Amino acid sequence: VLPIHPEWRTYTINVSIPQSYDAVEPLDLEEFLMSQLRSGDSALMQELGDFPDDDLEVELVEKECRTVRHSVPEEGVELDSHVRDCVQSYTQPWLMVKSPSLAVLSDDSSRTLTSSDFDLRSGLTPDPRVEGLLHFSNHDDLDRFNQEARQGNRHPELFALYPPADEDDAVEIRPIPDCPKEHMGDRIIIRCQAIKFEIDIEPLFATLALYDLREKKKISENFYCDLNSDQFKGFLKPHTPQTDHSTLSRAAIFSITYPSPDIYLVIKIEKVLQQGEISDCAEPYMVMKETDSAKNKEKLEKLRNQSEMFCQRLGRYRMPFAWATVNIMNVISTATLDRDTTDSDSLNGRCGCVLEKRGQLPRRNSERFGTMEDQCNMSAFKPATITISTFCKQEGDRLSDEDLFKFLADIKKFSSLQRRIKTIPGTIRLDVTPVHDNPVACLSTELIPVKPLAEKNVRPVKEVLEFPSSEVYVPHSTYRNLLYVYPQRLNFVNRLTSGGRNITIKIQFMSGEDPSCVMPVIFGKSNGPEFVQEVYTPVTYHNKSPDFYEEVKMALPARLTERHHLLFTFYHISCQQKQNQTGASETLIGYSWLPILSTDRLQTGQYCLPIALDRLPVNYSLHSPEVTFLPSLSAEHSLSLCRTFPLSLQNIPSLSDNHLERFFTLCHALEGGVTFPLRVREEKIPENKLEHELKLSIISLSSSRLEPLVLYLHLVLDKLFTLIMQPMVIAGQTANLAQIAFESVVSIVNSLHNSQELARDQQGRNGLLATYLYWVFRLPDSNELLNTGCSPKSVVGPGGVVPPTEGRYSTMGRASASTVGTMLLQSRLRSSSNPDIPAPHSAEDTEVKNILSAKVLLQIQGRGCSRMSTYVDVSSHPQSSTGGTRPSNRKQFHEELALQIVVSTGVCRENAYKYAWFFFELLVKSMAQHVSQLEKQDVPRRSRFSDRFKDDVTTIVSVVTAEIGTILVKQQKELEQAEKVNISLAFFLYDLLSLMDRGFVFILVKNYCNQMSTKTVSMPTLISMRLEFLRILCSHEHYLNLSLYFSSPASAPVSPCPSISSQSSSSCSFQEQRILGLFELSQEFKQQHYLAGLLLTELSAALDMESEGLVQKKAINATYSLLCAHDLDQRCTRPDVRAKVATLYLPLVGIIIDSINYLDFTGTARGGKSKTGGSDEDPDNIPPINQSIAMAIAGNPFNTLARNALQSAKAVATLSAETSRNLLLCFLWVMKNAERSLIQRWTVDMPSAQLNRLLELLTICVSCFEYRGKRSSDKVSTQALQKSQQAKMQLEDSLLRGIGARGEMMRRAGGSDRAGQRVNLRWRKDLTQWRQTNDKHDKTKAELDQEALISGNLATESNLIVLDLLETIVQAVPLADCKESVVGGVLRVLLHCLTCNQSTTFLSHCFSTLRALVVKFGDLLFEEEAEQCADLCQKVLQHCSSPVDGNRSQACATLYLIMRYSFSSNFSRVKMQVTMSLASLVGKSSDFHEEYLRRSLRTILAYAEEDTEMQNTPLPSQVDELLRNLNSILSDTVKMREFQEDPEMLMDLMYRIAKGYQTSPDLRLTWLQNMAEKHKNRKCFTESAMCLVHAAALVAEYLSMLEDHKYLPVGSVTFQNISSNVLEESAVSDDILSPDEDGVCSGQYFTTSGLVGLLKQAAELFSNGGLYETVNEVYKIIMPVLEAHRDFRELVSTHEKLQRAFDNIIQKGHKRMFGTYFRVGFYGAKFGDLDEQEFVYKEPGITHLPEISHRLENFYSQCFGDALEMIKDSKDIDRSKLDANKAYIQITYVEPFFDDYEMKDRLTNFEKNFNLRRFMYTTPFTKAGRPRGELNEQYKRKTILTTMHTFPYIKTRINVIQKEEFDLTPIEVAIEDMQKKTRELAVATHREQPDAKMLQMLLQGSVGATVNQGPLEVAQVFLNEIPADPKLFRHHNKLRLCFKEFIMRCGEAVEKNKHLITFDQKEYQQELKKNYNRLRENLRPMLERKIPELYKPIKPRLGNRDSVKRLSFRRALEENS
Repeated sequence: VLPIHPEWRTYTINVSIPQSYDAVEPLDLEEFLMSQLRSGDSALMQELGDFPDDDLEVELVEKECRTVRHSVPEEGVELDSHVRDCVQSYTQPWLMVKSPSLAVLSDDSSRTLTSSDFDLRSGLTPDPRVEGLLHFSNHDDLDRFNQEARQGNRHPELFALYPPADEDDAVEIRPIPDCPKEHMGDRIIIRCQAIKFEIDIEPLFATLALYDLREKKKISENFYCDLNSDQFKGFLKPHTPQTDHSTLSRAAIFSITYPSPDIYLVIKIEKVLQQGEISDCAEPYMVMKETDSAKNKEKLEKLRNQSEMFCQRLGRYRMPFAWATVNIMNVISTATLDRDTTDSDSLNGRCGCVLEKRGQLPRRNSERFGTMEDQCNMSAFKPATITISTFCKQEGDRLSDEDLFKFLADIKKFSSLQRRIKTIPGTIRLDVTPVHDNPVACLSTELIPVKPLAEKNVRPVKEVLEFPSSEVYVPHSTYRNLLYVYPQRLNFVNRLTSGGRNITIKIQFMSGEDPSCVMPVIFGKSNGPEFVQEVYTPVTYHNKSPDFYEEVKMALPARLTERHHLLFTFYHISCQQKQNQTGASETLIGYSWLPILSTDRLQTGQYCLPIALDRLPVNYSLHSPEVTFLPSLSAEHSLSLCRTFPLSLQNIPSLSDNHLERFFTLCHALEGGVTFPLRVREEKIPENKLEHELKLSIISLSSSRLEPLVLYLHLVLDKLFTLIMQPMVIAGQTANLAQIAFESVVSIVNSLHNSQELARDQQGRNGLLATYLYWVFRLPDSNELLNTGCSPKSVVGPGGVVPPTEGRYSTMGRASASTVGTMLLQSRLRSSSNPDIPAPHSAEDTEVKNILSAKVLLQIQGRGCSRMSTYVDVSSHPQSSTGGTRPSNRKQFHEELALQIVVSTGVCRENAYKYAWFFFELLVKSMAQHVSQLEKQDVPRRSRFSDRFKDDVTTIVSVVTAEIGTILVKQQKELEQAEKVNISLAFFLYDLLSLMDRGFVFILVKNYCNQMSTKTVSMPTLISMRLEFLRILCSHEHYLNLSLYFSSPASAPVSPCPSISSQSSSSCSFQEQRILGLFELSQEFKQQHYLAGLLLTELSAALDMESEGLVQKKAINATYSLLCAHDLDQRCTRPDVRAKVATLYLPLVGIIIDSINYLDFTGTARGGKSKTGGSDEDPDNIPPINQSIAMAIAGNPFNTLARNALQSAKAVATLSAETSRNLLLCFLWVMKNAERSLIQRWTVDMPSAQLNRLLELLTICVSCFEYRGKRSSDKVSTQALQKSQQAKMQLEDSLLRGIGARGEMMRRAGGSDRAGQRVNLRWRKDLTQWRQTNDKHDKTKAELDQEALISGNLATESNLIVLDLLETIVQAVPLADCKESVVGGVLRVLLHCLTCNQSTTFLSHCFSTLRALVVKFGDLLFEEEAEQCADLCQKVLQHCSSPVDGNRSQACATLYLIMRYSFSSNFSRVKMQVTMSLASLVGKSSDFHEEYLRRSLRTILAYAEEDTEMQNTPLPSQVDELLRNLNSILSDTVKMREFQEDPEMLMDLMYRIAKGYQTSPDLRLTWLQNMAEKHKNRKCFTESAMCLVHAAALVAEYLSMLEDHKYLPVGSVTFQNISSNVLEESAVSDDILSPDEDGVCSGQYFTTSGLVGLLKQAAELFSNGGLYETVNEVYKIIMPVLEAHRDFRELVSTHEKLQRAFDNIIQKGHKRMFGTYFRVGFYGAKFGDLDEQEFVYKEPGITHLPEISHRLENFYSQCFGDALEMIKDSKDIDRSKLDANKAYIQITYVEPFFDDYEMKDRLTNFEKNFNLRRFMYTTPFTKAGRPRGELNEQYKRKTILTTMHTFPYIKTRINVIQKEEFDLTPIEVAIEDMQKKTRELAVATHREQPDAKMLQMLLQGSVGATVNQGPLEVAQVFLNEIPADPKLFRHHNKLRLCFKEFIMRCGEAVEKNKHLITFDQKEYQQELKKNYNRLRENLRPMLERKIPELYKPIKPRLGNRDSVKRLSFRRALEENS
């Protein structure tokens, strides 16, 4: 084949797109439905119910709130507009658009399968006879009876029995995005169990927080707790006004979004301020122990009293004391390894645990977080207890966070505390557990209780707010407004004033300057009030420049004014009370403050504040303090962050992006109520600049940072959509912001998709946007027209007032739309890289241009312009007189959006189409909301949307399609992008079907299909795209109604046609044409059933593309999943509805029948052995008796897949086995559910070729769905899909969420209904019965049983469907013309059914059908279908031996009916066939039960005796005779059973039986085949082949009598070259048997093709056995036949096989191992027949004597026990010396023996091992009786055995018939030995590739000095002197000559060795040479001495001489002369 140039290829494919592939014009659906209603076909409409109202429903769902109430600002405060929007956005309900869920229908299908439904072994009721076998007088009653029986207890849903399709083939689903939630990282609970020091003398306070060392950042707020005893709490009573419940918490939930190995939990311990440095205060803790109480009792008491005193006085002040830390990640990773963690591993080491990334978290892809080893498993660890046993003392000068991070870095680096850190002994015990559900009694970070609430007063658990170490991309969904203040350090060193040494700062939040304005917004700490008015920082003793680590958390008021500020007051605290001092311990040393708002913005960040030493100035809060370098602090705020003193403030959540802030501020300005000029940060904006600034802010939105943009995404989009929707009137001018706002939306969508940080789903949709669309988006409220100073009614436009009625495009004149259209074209033509360079025109661009120019035809009529409806053709869309489109005085969002999409240009346009899914879903959701507001009753579907909007939608669909095409043509690498756009387009039209005029949507589908077809895309890609598109549309919930399944042409009245009689009788009737037409994809069908038609068109096109397996698979699976959905759909349970649905798919049947050649049924045809024991065969390798499909298909005259076609079909089979099964299942489903009468009419009218294909298809179905037993899972799929449990849970979750009734149904049926199919059937996979794993071990027995049960049900059901169809065909036969072929074809399928494994249920129905066939068409069958009848007899007999009573009784009844109905005409043939079948059965079948068969024979006899009608005929006696005959065959079989273990004996018996059938060729042939099968099973391929050669010879004999053809073999003579044994097949004389006699030689093998089949199998077996030369001989007989039949295809394969055989001879020639032979003699009366018999056994290639000895000993010792004895030597047996009670076996190794003359012909290794008849063994002996002796007394006896036949034969042991012996004298023994040595040397020397080792070994044995009984010794014994006896002269001379040759060969060998040796063997060679020379010298005198007498002439001596005892060659010559 010439390679096609790539450009040409696409071109040729394009040309070859069939005409029919274009989509047809659809019906106008709405019109059709109206006319149906009008036509008043009320019954039909009632059945249908009104066409469903499938609008998408708009549903409001209240937000689920984690806490008991929403977090909202306090009541009664007027909120800032931004806060108001946020709060509204966070609390309003979700708005979702859903398909209405189905009503729950009756739940009868929930019954699960039980084993009683499908039982292969139903109870053993010995019901001997089938009831009513002969009672049916007429055929119709019989058929009706059978059909009723068949229909009982059937499975309604076929697909529920079939394993689901693969994941990959599932139709796309749109995953429902997760409901937006507040972001949480991985959460852990830390519970404080104990904090203990060695001594317990005072209250202590703990603060816990998480720090990320890697990021040098504190990543959580503080959690305060204390575990003080009631006694110590009492010390503090005066300073604790009340204790709120929320402050009693001892457990905190920490959240970690970005786990890293360097996250430390730091616990800081503080104590009440007391006099002295930290070291002094810590000393008692370091030196004293509570346990030494006796010693320290007084000291401790003193210390306690002291601390009580300090608590009373200074209880409100704290001082730092100690701290401890633990690497929390280490704990978690070790707890994953399941053990408690102690201090040793917590202070050291990294986190060792590697964790998965949690997919749904917005992960960073940056290197920092991407590395997997840094991820720790935060949810899977086991609860752990941490015990920390050392505290570090706080250093007064190292308290800041920077110092803390240094300490942590040291700990990490050195894995322990450094020496310079002072430690305090003590313990902290913490419990760490993962959080899965919220614990009871939990408080959010704003202290709102979280659900579930606690029953009783439990200690609360607090959620600790996380400050993630990096950005988190989750939009805000709760109101949170917190400020965190962090004072950092203070410097009083240079102060002149004294006393500022123990410094604390009091921090307050003020709403004014009066002290009463202090607000209680600061969160309290542990065991105190929930909120406090002031906070004091801990004091560092005697430090003038202290560091602080305090965190102050405040709840900010929702509305802030310029009066709000933070007030800092600085005090010196006197620790010691002086005598004269009674007052407070505080001394005021200064103030500072910070206004919260600056230019209306919240202050956050770092600040350095000056300190006022005097009292505060008036109105100080309105100005910031003078910035002079003074002390410093820091603060942090939850909406914003700041630092000062240095102080830092942090606010959560902070709106820290200028672009966003500016946008929100300007948008709020539009709402009015603001004064101009407007302040934004530092600028002031006058009213006239507002529009300009607003536009700028909209444009710059997409440049804002990603994190804030995501946090406020919902608000931003809502605002932008409001701007798109509503004209803004600013300063009296209409501002058109729609286009800019739209471009901004596109740009945001683009940047979110392009961000690496954000997740996408499998369709490439950005998760945040999908969530927004599904849950959040709602139509912008049109009543809130944003305007300032102008009424909304009439908007002032650029040229006067635009009347509001044309309000749709009031912001964009038509003219501008037109220019935009042209701009759009321009931008489309510009090059993508540089917008200024126009790109060259291309076909695609022109296409887009045409689309647009057609749509943007604008007529400019003054100011108001209307677009012409370029699309809606009035004739096809008649409008009612009132006008189809209602004038709307409101702008509709969907219209505006569509317009913006159409007129967008440049990059904006490119991105809008690239992320079309977003705009499609936006359109759909806004349309759904629009529809839900209409009065549906009054507004018909086609008037819901304006024509303009329809035009826009058409344009959008058209352009998107063009985009897809462009990508496919130009940028193949973007294929994935094209697929995604394609899918989103499909979902768009899917949704439109529920909202718009459906006819209009179909036209969009048509446009899409046709537009795609015009692309120069390769056909597979095209089909694949269109398929994906159509699958999504077809997964519509109301797909069936959309396809008008209820109006099938079959049920429509027949249109009148001219009377048939007037036409010529040959023309077929119109009706007939119509029925056949139903099964074809006609134009009418495609129009009326639009979606179904398109899908089937794709399927048909895909199947025609041979090499495209993937596309075909896709097309088939699309159809398959669709039917599957109908099958499991609750709406389709009624049979009449199902019939209608099936009618919708009748063309599918036609398509499948046409594609029959593509099906691959070989992979599934016959797994495992069939009942008759046949194994998997190649179709061209017909197994000995036809039991596989190969036979069901081969040998049938009319079948399209004839035997040779099968080979070619194999090459065509492009579908995988699994895909073929899916397609066939679709076929079966349609056949099961279609109307019976319809199918019957169809089969009657069908042309016979088509009918044959249908029958062939049924055969394939039977094979494909055969039951394959428990161990093999019914799935043919190769990939083992093992899904983790978690994935399964997620999948089920996403599928079952929000589906309502459908979810229920899926759970039940294990599938889904029509709409469920959008949600897909895929999750059935993991239900127990189909959990797919190739490895069966991990399934429980119950699962395997369940699986087997279901696949058994599938097999039964599919076979019953085939049976129903066959019955339908047969019952139509009387109407058909060609009865014979139909009945034969049906019988063929039925026989094939019987070949496969079947359930009892099916078998009983199958036998009923067979009996009906026999009753109705008996004569026809017995006459025309002889071959099939033989087959039938065999199958039925086989079931007669079944152990299952039910099967047996059915089979007996059937066999009796066959005899009865054949009695009148063909009984002799039936007798013959039954006998042969039995012979074949007993010979071959391993699962054959003789006792059951005898019982069956008795039952048949009983039928014959009870059959009253036939009593007067010879039938009963004939039956009796036949059964007796069968019984005798059975007896032979019983004997065979006994020898099952002794293969040789078994073969002898079979051989005997076969011999007994010498006069009955059919039976002999059967037995020869049985033997062949047995040999083959034992791997004796040669013997198996010989059996088949004998069988072929037998056939040849009879063929030569029947037919006289030159090319046929003459008879068995022709086979002599293969084996001389074949002559025994010569036919017995003609007078005994004539082949013409009825029933003789009628089998399928007595034909030319049968002969060829046998020989081909024989050749294959010879090849397996390594006898390649014989393969050639066999083919010599086949070739003439093939040449005569001009079968060139077969000749090609024959020559290929011959070439292979000859190649093998060349390659393996001398390496082949043939057989090893042994003589086996049996002696002893115990052996019976075998006594004194001798055999030659042929054993495999290398068998050693002990092996065969062991085998026979094992077997016979089982028979005779200890009485068996093995004789070890080969001497003759003396019977008199044997024990009569014992059995003896003698085994001797024998070699083939040839006379010298034979050796001339037997040159090759093969020839020396083929056709062997004589064997020899030798026995050494001496006259003295010992076996061995000295050289001069060593004699040898040779024994030659002759066997009855030559090896190889049809058995592996042959009797010995002759035995000759002769003895050799010692000198003759010596001569023989020397000749052998000489021969070996010669061979070794002259080999082509000499083997040095072999040569040296032989030389060593020949010339080596030390050889015992070596050549030298032989010479010295026999040649030293001339013998006295003249009789020995000749031997002496012969030996002398032998030595001469020997010494010459030794010389050659030494020379040869010289060339072979390696360098290191030189010495060895010299040694050899020396030994050789010495030997030659020693031998020379003896070799030169001749015997003079021998050289005298002598007279010939007459007398006869035994030819065996040959003497020298010369003497023989002389005698002859």
